[in-house]
Amino acid sequence: MKYLITRDDGEEDNITSQIFDNYDDAYDLLEEIYGDMCCSDADYEDRPYYEVIELKE
Repeated sequence: MKYLITRDDGEEDNITSQIFDNYDDAYDLLEEIYGDMCCSDADYEDRPYYEVIELKE
C-alpha cells in the first residue's frame, strides 16, 4: 500500500506531492513539522490541516 498526505483545503504543496511506502513515514513527516506545537498555544487558523490517506491501487 502507498500513502499520501492531503490538505483539508484541497491545496497542493511540497508535503502533498510526496508518496509514502507506509503510514508511519507519512505520519513521521507531519510529526516533524507539527510536533513542537502544543494544543493550548497553537493557532490552527494559520496552518493547513493535513491528513494521511491510503492510495487505492
